[in-house]
Amino acid sequence: MRKLWLTLVIVFLWPMVLWAQNKERNLSLESWTFRKVTETNWLPAKIPGTVHTDLLANQLIPDPFFGSNEKQLQWIENEDWQYQTTFTISKEELNHQNCMLQFNGLDTFAEVTLNGTKILSANNMFRTWKVEVKKLLKIGQNKLEIKFESAVKKGKEAAKKLTYTLPGDEKIFTRKAQYHFGWDWGPRFVTAGIYKKVALHFWDNATITNLKTNQDLTNQDEAKVQFAIEINSTNTSQYQLKINDKSDLIQLQEGKNNLSFTYEIANPKLWWPNGLGEPHLYPFEISLTKGNQTIDSKKLNIGLRTIELVQENDTIGKSFYFKVNGFPVFMKGANVIPPDSFLPRATDSVYKSIVKNAVDANMNMLRVWGGGVYVDDAFYEECDKNGILVWQDFMFACAMYPGDEAFLENVKQEVIDNVTRLQNHPSLGLWCGNNENDEGWHNWGWQKQYNYSEADSTKIWNDYQKLFHELIPQTLDSLLPKNENRYWPSSPSIGWGRKESLLSGDAHYWGVWWGNEPFEMYQKKVGRFMSEYGFQSMPDIKTFQAFAKSDELNFDSETVKNHQKHPTGYKTINDYMARDYQVPTNFEDYIYVSQLLQAEGMKMAIEAHRTDRKCMGTLFWQANDCWPVTSWSSVDYYGRWKAFQYQAKRSFEDVMISIKEEENSYKAYIVNDNLNQFKGQFNVVLLDFNGKTLWFAETTGVIPGSSNLVHFEISKDDLGLFDLKKTVLSVSFKSENKSASSLFYFVKPKDLQLRNPNIQITKLDELTYEIFSDVLAKNVYLSAAEEVFFSDNYFDILPGPKVQIKLSKPVKEVRVKSLFEVMKN
Repeated sequence: MRKLWLTLVIVFLWPMVLWAQNKERNLSLESWTFRKVTETNWLPAKIPGTVHTDLLANQLIPDPFFGSNEKQLQWIENEDWQYQTTFTISKEELNHQNCMLQFNGLDTFAEVTLNGTKILSANNMFRTWKVEVKKLLKIGQNKLEIKFESAVKKGKEAAKKLTYTLPGDEKIFTRKAQYHFGWDWGPRFVTAGIYKKVALHFWDNATITNLKTNQDLTNQDEAKVQFAIEINSTNTSQYQLKINDKSDLIQLQEGKNNLSFTYEIANPKLWWPNGLGEPHLYPFEISLTKGNQTIDSKKLNIGLRTIELVQENDTIGKSFYFKVNGFPVFMKGANVIPPDSFLPRATDSVYKSIVKNAVDANMNMLRVWGGGVYVDDAFYEECDKNGILVWQDFMFACAMYPGDEAFLENVKQEVIDNVTRLQNHPSLGLWCGNNENDEGWHNWGWQKQYNYSEADSTKIWNDYQKLFHELIPQTLDSLLPKNENRYWPSSPSIGWGRKESLLSGDAHYWGVWWGNEPFEMYQKKVGRFMSEYGFQSMPDIKTFQAFAKSDELNFDSETVKNHQKHPTGYKTINDYMARDYQVPTNFEDYIYVSQLLQAEGMKMAIEAHRTDRKCMGTLFWQANDCWPVTSWSSVDYYGRWKAFQYQAKRSFEDVMISIKEEENSYKAYIVNDNLNQFKGQFNVVLLDFNGKTLWFAETTGVIPGSSNLVHFEISKDDLGLFDLKKTVLSVSFKSENKSASSLFYFVKPKDLQLRNPNIQITKLDELTYEIFSDVLAKNVYLSAAEEVFFSDNYFDILPGPKVQIKLSKPVKEVRVKSLFEVMKN
């Protein structure tokens, strides 16, 4: 039984007016042209788009991602650019009472003119800009012009006005994606342009301007959804408001009308994170009608759930975890960066692919990192559908920002626009003020680097407090109901070099990579919630071939160097590789081993986080790339899974087995993220690489729900008679409806005495292959000439059992290599 309650007094008034449906006209579809302001020649442009992509489409610049072309294209950021279009307005369109011109994204400093009249000065690419233009439109031809000033020049001009230098250079003065100015995984392409849709909104009499929801789930048998609906009306009149199958008569007054409704749902189905249940969504359509005419309507999907960020003092420090529908949930996932340097190229399908990769790898949370953008709607909609919670940063990263009134007011409107757009998504788990600004101030030596006086330091820190501890949380308080207002000022709360960082809040641990500490430190440096950590690897050889010529596929080429943005990136990879592997001399083999290195290091990190009872979340850096590059990503720019993504899928399984070496023993941990327990058979077997059983143990037992326990402990004395360089420990669990397994090696890969495997591949059908090996085959890598996805890859095969692999499409031939072939060379 569903009921709709309306808290409004009804007055019956029926003015004599014409009722028509509100309409939208997409001006992005018109013919647009652009030019450099200092030139006269106009060229075709695509909207949404950027200056760089328009120049490329007109063959005026080479592919920005190819070779070292990035270096040749830096002149673009210092120029001003102009866009224009003409469009025809009909008499019917102009007869509408109101016409709003809306820009969903202008990048960044834009002067907008309509029919010769300046209508807008925009200065924030994250905001939605709306202008009432009915009085300026005319029947027939209309001209829209937009001039974009160089964000680099504007930023540098603003920086000169301060008596001190803020960390972050000119980018911090621009409310623009910070990664556009370059990062240690991305190129410097400071874009400009109309990067989102432009539309005219025609409406008469009334329009729905805002829609907020809240939930009351205190009664398990009946959920209450509160709708707060804002309607703008040009007159006083009566309408019918429908929410799905329920409707009421409402009386609107001229101007803004704020209405409150309650919709009740009997026997509600809850929205659950991926792996814990169905992320059930209830579709809603809210429509405003007059007679038989729909005036305006909005659609949204609602997931019924409760989310709490729990921070409580304990014997260690202070907890930091998420509770969903009353249950503590261990968060498994990754950090997401913008999927392209040129944002309009990131279509809905790209965002859907990012979420699908997360779901397929058993993740339940993604963090939208603060140096990029507030992502397109398609991303959040996919997260809603798939049970992926979103940690949402506001767009500030690794710097200190101005605190003047104009800047703060601009940010306030940015927060209002984006929270209003995103707040109804059930996937929205947390709002976070910034990425690493607090840590940078306290740990990166900025005060000494920039020679701040005491007065400078006080002013800069006070401006930080004003922005992240006052303006943003206060704005959230005004927009969100208390139970949906989860705010964390800065990620991390304490820097990775300090002991306290592991005792409370979230932690970014970069001792591995930046600190050059060994992977084994991951087992010691475990915090309450690990929101960043990572290691680089090189992308697939096909990705290199997309941006480099064949004779450039070596570490001396400028092209390969340019597609590594960390100053010591390749050296760091090589140093770590030499610790654990024999370092290949062949470039393609080196790529392969770099991916194995990353996968093994991240496996150690994830398992350390999941088996430590004080830790309740692990989000690795990073899920994706914005261009083809050697980086920390688990999936490269073209969507190709690295070895790490396959390993993440295994390490994020709901039931995971992890073997840890202690001083005198080996402990077998079993982590169960399910709410249900499993009863089954445990098997522990020591095998040589020929498949011979050297030692074994078996028993039956129960894995409790939501548990993290040691189920086996093997004394080192029991294995003392065996040559552990030639053995592998196989641990497995099997119940009626759940199974898990893990292989543990006692020495580093370079010390394993592997045998030459005879790997046989049998084609069962067009999309199914069976893999067999006569001896242990380590890190089996499957590939094909065609672009194809393998259901598993970079896996180990024990001698005897057959492994079945699915392909995304038929291929002529499946190629195979293993670690033995690479190591022997």
